[in-house]
Amino acid sequence: MALELYNTLSKQKEVFSPLREGAVGMYNCGPTVYNYAHIGNLRSYVFADTLRRVFEYNGLTVTQIINLTDVGHLTGDSDEGEDKMEKGALREGKTAKDISEFYTEAFFEDLAKLNIEKADRYPKATEHIEEQIALIKKLEEKGFAYVLEDGVYFDTAKFPKYGDLAQLDLIGQKEGARVEANTEKRNPADFTLWKFSGKEDHRQQEWPSPWGIGFPGWHIECSAMSMKYLGETFDIHTGGIDHIPVHHTNEIAQAEAVTGKKFVNLWMHHGFVNIEGGKMAKSAENFVRMKSLEEKDISPLSYRYWLLTAHYRKTINFSFDAVLGAQTALFKLQELFATLPDGGMIDETYKRKFEEAINDDLNTPKAIAILWDLVHDENVSPADKKATIQKFDTVLGLGLTMFKKAETEEIPELVQKLADDRALARTNKEWEKSDALRGEIAGMGYSVKDTPDGQKISKL
Repeated sequence: MALELYNTLSKQKEVFSPLREGAVGMYNCGPTVYNYAHIGNLRSYVFADTLRRVFEYNGLTVTQIINLTDVGHLTGDSDEGEDKMEKGALREGKTAKDISEFYTEAFFEDLAKLNIEKADRYPKATEHIEEQIALIKKLEEKGFAYVLEDGVYFDTAKFPKYGDLAQLDLIGQKEGARVEANTEKRNPADFTLWKFSGKEDHRQQEWPSPWGIGFPGWHIECSAMSMKYLGETFDIHTGGIDHIPVHHTNEIAQAEAVTGKKFVNLWMHHGFVNIEGGKMAKSAENFVRMKSLEEKDISPLSYRYWLLTAHYRKTINFSFDAVLGAQTALFKLQELFATLPDGGMIDETYKRKFEEAINDDLNTPKAIAILWDLVHDENVSPADKKATIQKFDTVLGLGLTMFKKAETEEIPELVQKLADDRALARTNKEWEKSDALRGEIAGMGYSVKDTPDGQKISKL
């Protein structure tokens, strides 16, 4: 059964054929570690993890690279504006290194909560400055780079295929709509390879280079690190749809200008997670963190389940109520799975249907519908259901085998009353009151968890 994936470059689904038989090289654009990841950011890694699991389900060995941007590239796609790492350090009164280490650890904690498998490498931009400078030198030698007063730039006019990924109209492109104008640039789309430190600036992150003291542009790190660990041409590169017109377009230009080879065989991009009609973003301060979900007693795996109920390429609209609805479904599945007996066989009919869904460009909504059809099918034995669901979960990553059915225990009367008051507050969507009551319950040595059958109270 062929695995078909949508290629952003060709704008169509293609049968996936790895460069090396039985092996896949995959690069996923990682976070800029100057702040907490929000749940929109985390969709990238649930998507990448699902893709990896589908490859593994199909018998392929995956080498997965997720970069960590701990270099102070600027806030705009074309390296204009404020430095994210410097801004974060100033905000918290810490060094840029302290900031990057703290938020890197927070990022890893979020990945673990979402049951995301560990990548093979998480290379840091600060540990690959030498490789980035070497790549810029090659671009300069081949005539693709030029030096201005504020930095070294890539000359997009020298690369005829620039813009193919996003189908950009470079002739009609007007500068200023997205970035600040730089009148010295040869072409509006030209982008920074190396940015010089300002003469009066005091920067925590800067390095010597053949062109002067400064720091790399954002785009050069991904080209340099992906080729170092996966080769000059590799199978898969993923990211959000916002990476298509600038970041990934620039990566292709840099890499292929140097090597003369195709950079990536297949580009895959996921849609946004919107909130209140707009894209969730730290810059807009309209973002929701994993902690925000947990404070409302929404488990991270419920968020993962909710993401999987929509196709990865679709933009989805976040609300707490929507994810709470997904949590109700997940809890039902967990409870059922925990009661099913072991020792069954995988049902081949449902297995084939599931494989057809996931191999059709990761159609996880259909795969989940098939899972529920299996749950309700009285012609499949309970033991066979469990074996088949467990097989499906190797792709869905819902951690069903980790769930244990809770045992009943006697709950003090006062704790039960506080829990009842909390349930009423949640029904009325009085979230602050609900959180306060949960805190009181915790202070008495008990935790409370929302399930489809009501609140479950247990001793801490």
